[in-house]
Amino acid sequence: MTGELAINRGVTEEVLGGDYLFAEVARRVAEHTAARGEKPIDLGIGDVTLPLPACVAEALATASAGMGSVEGFRGYPPADGYDFLRRAISELYAEEGARVPAGDIFISDGAKTDLALIPHLFGRCTVYLADPTYPAYRDVNLAAGNGIRYLRADIGNDLLPLPDAACGRGIYYICTPGNPTGAAYDRARLAVWVEHALATGSLIVCDTAYSAFIPEDDTEHPRTIYSVPGAEKCALEVGSFSKSAGFTGLRCGFTVLPSELRIDGRPLRDIWRRYKAITSNGVAYPVQCAAAAALTPQGRAGCRENIKYYLGNARILRAALAARGIGSAPGEMSPYVWFRCPDGLSSWEFFDRLLDRAGIIGTPGSGFGAAGEGCFRFSAFCSRPAAMEAARRLREM
Repeated sequence: MTGELAINRGVTEEVLGGDYLFAEVARRVAEHTAARGEKPIDLGIGDVTLPLPACVAEALATASAGMGSVEGFRGYPPADGYDFLRRAISELYAEEGARVPAGDIFISDGAKTDLALIPHLFGRCTVYLADPTYPAYRDVNLAAGNGIRYLRADIGNDLLPLPDAACGRGIYYICTPGNPTGAAYDRARLAVWVEHALATGSLIVCDTAYSAFIPEDDTEHPRTIYSVPGAEKCALEVGSFSKSAGFTGLRCGFTVLPSELRIDGRPLRDIWRRYKAITSNGVAYPVQCAAAAALTPQGRAGCRENIKYYLGNARILRAALAARGIGSAPGEMSPYVWFRCPDGLSSWEFFDRLLDRAGIIGTPGSGFGAAGEGCFRFSAFCSRPAAMEAARRLREM
Protein backbone atom coordinates (compact mmCIF):
# COMPACT_ATOMS: atom_id res chain seq x y z
CA MET A 1 0.00 0.00 0.00
CA THR A 2 1.23 3.49 -0.84
CA GLY A 3 -0.65 5.26 1.91
CA GLU A 4 -2.44 7.43 -0.66
CA LEU A 5 -5.83 8.52 0.71
CA ALA A 6 -8.78 8.63 -1.69
CA ILE A 7 -11.69 9.97 0.31
CA ASN A 8 -15.21 9.55 -1.07
CA ARG A 9 -17.26 12.67 -1.60
CA GLY A 10 -20.44 12.53 0.43
CA VAL A 11 -23.61 14.49 1.04
CA THR A 12 -25.31 15.66 4.19
CA GLU A 13 -28.11 13.37 5.39
CA GLU A 14 -28.66 15.03 8.76
CA VAL A 15 -28.95 18.60 9.93
CA LEU A 16 -27.11 20.16 12.83
CA GLY A 17 -29.33 20.38 15.89
CA GLY A 18 -30.17 23.59 17.67
CA ASP A 19 -28.40 22.79 20.95
CA TYR A 20 -25.19 21.03 21.82
CA LEU A 21 -25.93 18.18 24.25
CA PHE A 22 -24.31 19.79 27.27
CA ALA A 23 -26.04 23.12 26.61
CA GLU A 24 -29.40 21.37 27.04
CA VAL A 25 -28.16 19.66 30.20
CA ALA A 26 -27.08 23.04 31.58
CA ARG A 27 -30.47 24.57 30.77
CA ARG A 28 -32.40 21.89 32.66
CA VAL A 29 -30.04 22.05 35.62
CA ALA A 30 -30.41 25.84 35.78
CA GLU A 31 -34.20 25.50 35.91
CA HIS A 32 -33.94 22.88 38.67
CA THR A 33 -31.52 24.97 40.72
CA ALA A 34 -33.67 28.09 40.41
CA ALA A 35 -36.75 26.17 41.56
CA ARG A 36 -35.12 24.19 44.39
CA GLY A 37 -32.39 26.54 45.53
CA GLU A 38 -29.96 23.64 45.86
CA LYS A 39 -26.82 22.67 44.01
CA PRO A 40 -26.97 19.14 42.54
CA ILE A 41 -24.03 16.72 42.49
CA ASP A 42 -22.50 17.04 39.04
CA LEU A 43 -21.64 13.74 37.36
CA GLY A 44 -22.39 15.17 33.94
CA ILE A 45 -19.81 16.91 31.80
CA GLY A 46 -16.33 15.39 31.93
CA ASP A 47 -14.41 18.27 33.49
CA VAL A 48 -11.52 17.49 35.84
CA THR A 49 -11.63 18.71 39.44
CA LEU A 50 -8.22 17.87 40.95
CA PRO A 51 -5.43 20.48 40.88
CA LEU A 52 -2.44 20.22 38.58
CA PRO A 53 0.54 18.18 39.81
CA ALA A 54 2.88 20.44 41.76
CA CYS A 55 5.74 20.35 39.24
CA VAL A 56 3.34 21.22 36.43
CA ALA A 57 1.95 24.23 38.30
CA GLU A 58 5.50 25.29 39.15
CA ALA A 59 6.58 25.14 35.49
CA LEU A 60 3.55 27.18 34.51
CA ALA A 61 4.27 29.81 37.18
CA THR A 62 7.97 30.02 36.35
CA ALA A 63 7.36 30.46 32.63
CA SER A 64 4.62 33.02 33.28
CA ALA A 65 6.88 35.02 35.58
CA GLY A 66 9.60 34.88 32.96
CA MET A 67 7.31 36.62 30.50
CA GLY A 68 7.86 39.73 32.64
CA SER A 69 11.59 39.79 31.87
CA VAL A 70 13.56 40.55 28.74
CA GLU A 71 15.23 37.13 28.84
CA GLY A 72 12.06 35.15 29.48
CA PHE A 73 9.61 36.98 27.23
CA ARG A 74 8.12 35.05 24.30
CA GLY A 75 5.92 36.40 21.53
CA TYR A 76 4.05 34.34 18.97
CA PRO A 77 4.90 30.66 19.50
CA PRO A 78 6.02 28.51 16.54
CA ALA A 79 2.96 27.49 14.54
CA ASP A 80 3.76 23.79 15.02
CA GLY A 81 4.65 24.15 18.71
CA TYR A 82 7.92 24.51 20.59
CA ASP A 83 10.51 21.84 19.82
CA PHE A 84 10.98 20.95 23.49
CA LEU A 85 7.35 19.84 23.81
CA ARG A 86 7.25 18.05 20.45
CA ARG A 87 10.39 16.10 21.37
CA ALA A 88 8.90 15.15 24.76
CA ILE A 89 5.77 13.79 23.07
CA SER A 90 7.90 11.93 20.51
CA GLU A 91 9.81 10.26 23.37
CA LEU A 92 6.50 9.25 24.97
CA TYR A 93 5.53 7.48 21.73
CA ALA A 94 8.90 5.74 21.65
CA GLU A 95 8.13 4.22 25.05
CA GLU A 96 5.04 2.67 23.44
CA GLY A 97 7.17 1.15 20.69
CA ALA A 98 5.92 3.64 18.11
CA ARG A 99 8.21 5.73 15.93
CA VAL A 100 6.69 9.23 15.78
CA PRO A 101 9.24 11.91 14.86
CA ALA A 102 8.86 15.31 16.51
CA GLY A 103 8.33 16.79 13.05
CA ASP A 104 5.07 14.83 12.70
CA ILE A 105 3.62 16.36 15.90
CA PHE A 106 1.62 19.58 15.88
CA ILE A 107 0.75 21.32 19.16
CA SER A 108 -2.73 22.81 19.51
CA ASP A 109 -4.95 24.42 22.13
CA GLY A 110 -6.88 21.19 22.63
CA ALA A 111 -8.18 18.12 20.85
CA LYS A 112 -11.57 19.65 20.10
CA THR A 113 -9.99 22.46 18.07
CA ASP A 114 -8.16 19.99 15.85
CA LEU A 115 -11.16 17.66 15.57
CA ALA A 116 -13.18 20.60 14.28
CA LEU A 117 -10.53 21.38 11.67
CA ILE A 118 -10.10 17.89 10.23
CA PRO A 119 -13.32 17.79 8.12
CA HIS A 120 -12.27 20.92 6.26
CA LEU A 121 -9.18 19.25 4.81
CA PHE A 122 -11.16 17.12 2.39
CA GLY A 123 -14.25 18.97 1.22
CA ARG A 124 -17.42 16.91 1.44
CA CYS A 125 -16.80 13.27 2.23
CA THR A 126 -18.32 10.21 3.87
CA VAL A 127 -17.66 9.87 7.59
CA TYR A 128 -18.14 6.75 9.72
CA LEU A 129 -18.87 7.10 13.43
CA ALA A 130 -19.60 4.67 16.23
CA ASP A 131 -23.11 4.92 17.65
CA PRO A 132 -23.11 6.05 20.43
CA THR A 133 -20.28 8.51 19.91
CA TYR A 134 -18.79 11.73 21.26
CA PRO A 135 -21.23 14.32 19.81
CA ALA A 136 -18.50 16.72 18.67
CA TYR A 137 -17.46 14.23 15.96
CA ARG A 138 -20.95 14.27 14.55
CA ASP A 139 -21.56 17.99 14.88
CA VAL A 140 -18.34 19.20 13.24
CA ASN A 141 -18.95 16.93 10.26
CA LEU A 142 -22.57 17.99 9.89
CA ALA A 143 -21.40 21.60 9.97
CA ALA A 144 -18.93 20.76 7.19
CA GLY A 145 -21.70 19.17 5.08
CA ASN A 146 -20.36 15.62 5.29
CA GLY A 147 -22.44 12.48 4.92
CA ILE A 148 -22.42 10.31 8.06
CA ARG A 149 -22.78 6.56 8.41
CA TYR A 150 -23.13 4.97 11.85
CA LEU A 151 -21.64 1.73 13.14
CA ARG A 152 -23.65 0.45 16.08
CA ALA A 153 -21.74 -0.21 19.30
CA ASP A 154 -23.64 -2.72 21.44
CA ILE A 155 -23.22 -5.71 23.69
CA GLY A 156 -22.82 -7.96 20.65
CA ASN A 157 -19.52 -6.32 19.68
CA ASP A 158 -18.39 -5.32 23.18
CA LEU A 159 -19.26 -1.69 22.33
CA LEU A 160 -16.38 -1.76 19.81
CA PRO A 161 -17.68 -1.74 16.23
CA LEU A 162 -15.54 -3.02 13.37
CA PRO A 163 -15.87 -2.42 9.62
CA ASP A 164 -18.35 -4.60 7.76
CA ALA A 165 -19.13 -5.26 4.10
CA ALA A 166 -21.08 -2.00 3.83
CA CYS A 167 -18.13 0.11 4.96
CA GLY A 168 -16.52 1.84 2.02
CA ARG A 169 -13.94 4.52 1.53
CA GLY A 170 -14.16 7.46 3.91
CA ILE A 171 -13.02 8.88 7.23
CA TYR A 172 -13.39 6.67 10.30
CA TYR A 173 -13.37 8.11 13.83
CA ILE A 174 -12.10 5.86 16.61
CA CYS A 175 -11.90 6.86 20.28
CA THR A 176 -10.13 4.42 22.57
CA PRO A 177 -10.87 4.17 25.44
CA GLY A 178 -14.17 5.47 24.19
CA ASN A 179 -16.41 8.31 25.18
CA PRO A 180 -19.16 7.69 26.32
CA THR A 181 -18.95 3.91 26.78
CA GLY A 182 -15.42 3.51 28.14
CA ALA A 183 -14.70 0.52 25.87
CA ALA A 184 -11.10 0.20 24.63
CA TYR A 185 -9.86 -1.48 21.45
CA ASP A 186 -7.33 -4.27 21.84
CA ARG A 187 -4.44 -4.66 19.43
CA ALA A 188 -6.16 -7.24 17.22
CA ARG A 189 -9.24 -5.11 16.68
CA LEU A 190 -7.20 -2.00 15.94
CA ALA A 191 -5.30 -4.04 13.36
CA VAL A 192 -8.61 -4.84 11.63
CA TRP A 193 -9.28 -1.12 11.30
CA VAL A 194 -5.82 -0.45 9.90
CA GLU A 195 -6.15 -3.26 7.36
CA HIS A 196 -9.54 -1.92 6.25
CA ALA A 197 -8.26 1.65 5.88
CA LEU A 198 -5.25 0.53 3.84
CA ALA A 199 -7.42 -1.64 1.59
CA THR A 200 -9.95 1.13 0.87
CA GLY A 201 -7.75 4.23 0.84
CA SER A 202 -9.54 5.52 3.95
CA LEU A 203 -8.37 7.74 6.77
CA ILE A 204 -8.61 6.84 10.46
CA VAL A 205 -8.93 9.66 12.98
CA CYS A 206 -7.84 8.13 16.28
CA ASP A 207 -8.73 10.09 19.42
CA THR A 208 -6.55 9.08 22.38
CA ALA A 209 -7.83 11.64 24.89
CA TYR A 210 -8.26 8.89 27.51
CA SER A 211 -5.29 6.66 26.68
CA ALA A 212 -3.57 7.56 29.97
CA PHE A 213 -6.36 5.70 31.80
CA ILE A 214 -5.09 2.39 30.40
CA PRO A 215 -3.02 0.75 33.17
CA GLU A 216 0.73 0.87 32.73
CA ASP A 217 1.07 -2.91 32.85
CA ASP A 218 -1.63 -3.48 30.21
CA THR A 219 -0.02 -4.72 26.99
CA GLU A 220 -3.24 -5.81 25.29
CA HIS A 221 -4.75 -2.36 24.73
CA PRO A 222 -2.47 0.03 22.80
CA ARG A 223 -2.27 3.66 23.90
CA THR A 224 -1.61 4.71 20.31
CA ILE A 225 -2.77 3.39 16.96
CA TYR A 226 0.85 3.62 15.78
CA SER A 227 1.55 0.50 17.78
CA VAL A 228 -0.15 -1.28 14.86
CA PRO A 229 2.06 -1.76 11.75
CA GLY A 230 0.85 0.23 8.75
CA ALA A 231 -1.10 2.79 10.79
CA GLU A 232 1.35 5.51 9.81
CA LYS A 233 0.02 5.20 6.23
CA CYS A 234 -3.66 5.59 7.03
CA ALA A 235 -4.17 7.25 10.44
CA LEU A 236 -3.77 10.57 12.13
CA GLU A 237 -3.96 10.72 15.89
CA VAL A 238 -5.31 13.42 18.18
CA GLY A 239 -4.00 13.64 21.74
CA SER A 240 -4.88 15.84 24.68
CA PHE A 241 -3.52 16.93 28.04
CA SER A 242 -7.02 17.77 29.29
CA LYS A 243 -7.92 14.53 31.03
CA SER A 244 -4.45 13.00 31.41
CA ALA A 245 -2.86 16.06 33.05
CA GLY A 246 -5.83 18.21 34.11
CA PHE A 247 -5.48 20.84 31.37
CA THR A 248 -9.17 21.48 30.71
CA GLY A 249 -8.63 25.07 31.83
CA LEU A 250 -5.18 25.53 30.27
CA ARG A 251 -5.95 24.03 26.85
CA CYS A 252 -3.20 22.02 25.20
CA GLY A 253 -3.28 19.06 22.85
CA PHE A 254 -1.58 17.76 19.74
CA THR A 255 -2.19 16.00 16.45
CA VAL A 256 0.15 13.52 14.77
CA LEU A 257 0.28 13.46 10.97
CA PRO A 258 2.89 10.97 9.72
CA SER A 259 4.84 11.99 6.64
CA GLU A 260 3.56 8.82 4.90
CA LEU A 261 -0.03 10.15 4.83
CA ARG A 262 -0.69 11.56 1.38
CA ILE A 263 -3.74 12.84 -0.50
CA ASP A 264 -3.76 13.89 -4.17
CA GLY A 265 -0.05 13.27 -4.16
CA ARG A 266 0.65 15.76 -1.37
CA PRO A 267 1.68 14.99 2.22
CA LEU A 268 -1.34 15.62 4.42
CA ARG A 269 1.08 17.00 6.97
CA ASP A 270 1.92 19.94 4.68
CA ILE A 271 -1.76 20.75 4.13
CA TRP A 272 -2.36 20.61 7.88
CA ARG A 273 0.55 22.93 8.57
CA ARG A 274 -0.91 25.48 6.17
CA TYR A 275 -4.38 25.23 7.70
CA LYS A 276 -3.02 25.64 11.20
CA ALA A 277 -1.02 28.70 10.19
CA ILE A 278 -4.14 30.48 8.96
CA THR A 279 -6.46 29.42 11.80
CA SER A 280 -4.33 29.69 14.93
CA ASN A 281 -1.51 31.65 16.48
CA GLY A 282 -0.45 28.65 18.53
CA VAL A 283 -0.36 27.79 22.23
CA ALA A 284 1.12 30.12 24.85
CA TYR A 285 4.70 29.44 25.93
CA PRO A 286 3.84 28.97 29.66
CA VAL A 287 1.17 26.40 28.77
CA GLN A 288 3.61 24.44 26.62
CA CYS A 289 6.16 24.54 29.44
CA ALA A 290 3.53 23.13 31.79
CA ALA A 291 2.66 20.40 29.27
CA ALA A 292 6.33 19.43 28.98
CA ALA A 293 6.55 19.26 32.79
CA ALA A 294 3.58 16.87 32.79
CA LEU A 295 5.67 14.48 30.67
CA THR A 296 8.63 14.40 33.06
CA PRO A 297 8.91 11.42 35.44
CA GLN A 298 7.72 13.59 38.33
CA GLY A 299 4.87 15.05 36.31
CA ARG A 300 3.71 11.68 35.03
CA ALA A 301 3.72 10.28 38.56
CA GLY A 302 1.46 13.13 39.71
CA CYS A 303 -0.84 12.67 36.72
CA ARG A 304 -1.12 8.93 37.43
CA GLU A 305 -2.18 9.63 41.01
CA ASN A 306 -4.98 11.90 39.77
CA ILE A 307 -6.08 9.30 37.25
CA LYS A 308 -6.20 6.59 39.95
CA TYR A 309 -8.37 8.94 42.02
CA TYR A 310 -10.91 9.34 39.21
CA LEU A 311 -10.92 5.61 38.48
CA GLY A 312 -11.62 5.05 42.17
CA ASN A 313 -14.64 7.33 41.89
CA ALA A 314 -15.87 5.30 38.93
CA ARG A 315 -15.61 2.07 40.94
CA ILE A 316 -17.68 3.63 43.73
CA LEU A 317 -20.41 4.66 41.29
CA ARG A 318 -20.48 1.28 39.53
CA ALA A 319 -20.79 -0.48 42.89
CA ALA A 320 -23.73 1.73 43.87
CA LEU A 321 -25.50 0.92 40.60
CA ALA A 322 -24.80 -2.78 41.04
CA ALA A 323 -26.33 -2.64 44.53
CA ARG A 324 -29.56 -1.56 42.85
CA GLY A 325 -29.34 -4.30 40.23
CA ILE A 326 -28.13 -1.97 37.47
CA GLY A 327 -25.22 -3.38 35.52
CA SER A 328 -22.73 -1.04 33.86
CA ALA A 329 -20.41 -1.49 30.91
CA PRO A 330 -16.86 -2.65 31.70
CA GLY A 331 -15.00 0.57 32.39
CA GLU A 332 -11.83 -0.25 34.29
CA MET A 333 -9.91 1.95 31.84
CA SER A 334 -12.32 4.85 31.73
CA PRO A 335 -13.48 7.76 33.89
CA TYR A 336 -17.02 7.19 32.60
CA VAL A 337 -19.74 4.82 33.82
CA TRP A 338 -22.13 3.75 31.05
CA PHE A 339 -25.33 1.87 31.91
CA ARG A 340 -28.89 1.20 30.80
CA CYS A 341 -31.63 3.26 32.46
CA PRO A 342 -33.81 1.31 34.90
CA ASP A 343 -37.54 0.72 34.59
CA GLY A 344 -37.48 1.13 30.80
CA LEU A 345 -37.08 4.87 31.10
CA SER A 346 -35.79 6.95 28.21
CA SER A 347 -32.49 8.75 28.66
CA TRP A 348 -34.06 12.15 29.30
CA GLU A 349 -36.78 10.68 31.52
CA PHE A 350 -34.10 9.15 33.72
CA PHE A 351 -32.14 12.42 33.67
CA ASP A 352 -35.17 14.30 35.01
CA ARG A 353 -36.00 11.63 37.60
CA LEU A 354 -32.40 11.47 38.83
CA LEU A 355 -32.20 15.24 39.13
CA ASP A 356 -35.60 15.54 40.80
CA ARG A 357 -35.35 12.66 43.28
CA ALA A 358 -31.62 12.47 44.03
CA GLY A 359 -30.20 15.84 43.04
CA ILE A 360 -27.67 14.20 40.69
CA ILE A 361 -26.68 15.41 37.23
CA GLY A 362 -25.74 12.85 34.59
CA THR A 363 -25.66 12.78 30.80
CA PRO A 364 -28.48 11.23 28.76
CA GLY A 365 -27.19 8.50 26.46
CA SER A 366 -29.44 9.65 23.63
CA GLY A 367 -27.27 12.73 23.30
CA PHE A 368 -24.48 10.46 22.03
CA GLY A 369 -26.57 8.93 19.24
CA ALA A 370 -29.65 6.85 18.51
CA ALA A 371 -28.05 3.70 19.96
CA GLY A 372 -27.55 5.57 23.23
CA GLU A 373 -31.28 5.98 23.80
CA GLY A 374 -32.28 4.31 27.04
CA CYS A 375 -28.71 4.55 28.37
CA PHE A 376 -26.95 6.99 30.66
CA ARG A 377 -23.43 8.21 31.48
CA PHE A 378 -21.86 9.26 34.76
CA SER A 379 -18.58 11.14 34.83
CA ALA A 380 -16.16 10.23 37.63
CA PHE A 381 -14.36 13.57 37.33
CA CYS A 382 -15.64 14.70 40.71
CA SER A 383 -14.38 14.82 44.29
CA ARG A 384 -14.33 11.63 46.35
CA PRO A 385 -16.91 13.04 48.83
CA ALA A 386 -19.19 13.86 45.88
CA ALA A 387 -18.83 10.35 44.46
CA MET A 388 -19.59 8.79 47.86
CA GLU A 389 -22.60 11.03 48.44
CA ALA A 390 -23.90 10.29 44.95
CA ALA A 391 -23.48 6.59 45.64
CA ARG A 392 -25.45 6.91 48.89
CA ARG A 393 -28.27 8.72 47.12
CA LEU A 394 -28.37 6.14 44.34
CA ARG A 395 -28.71 3.34 46.85
CA GLU A 396 -31.56 5.12 48.61
CA MET A 397 -33.32 6.54 45.52
